[in-house]
Amino acid sequence: MKKVEAIIKPFKLDDVREALTEVGITGLTVTEVKGFGRQKGHTETYRGAEYHVDFLPKIKLEIVIQDEHLERCIETIVTHGNTGKIGDGKVFVFDVQRAIRIRTGEENDDAV
Repeated sequence: MKKVEAIIKPFKLDDVREALTEVGITGLTVTEVKGFGRQKGHTETYRGAEYHVDFLPKIKLEIVIQDEHLERCIETIVTHGNTGKIGDGKVFVFDVQRAIRIRTGEENDDAV
């Protein structure tokens, strides 16, 4: 099993979620996060005062899937999360040693 973590722009969430559902990936966790990479933040003006915003709002997706679905999952996230502009995000892949469904006690592939 693999865990895919993706950081995407907030307005791309619906596109990515719908596309993942279409390819058969239905379970995911979504977290609102803040961060920056090459974007380095930006300056905003509020009531005449300038503020430098270092951390930009992002969405973090976490998906645990069977190995055979990994490439399709990554391809879907990259295709539908892409705007072609700086700050589109990143995808990270981790090995999952064990998964357990709390309600039934099922493990690994059965739990996912």
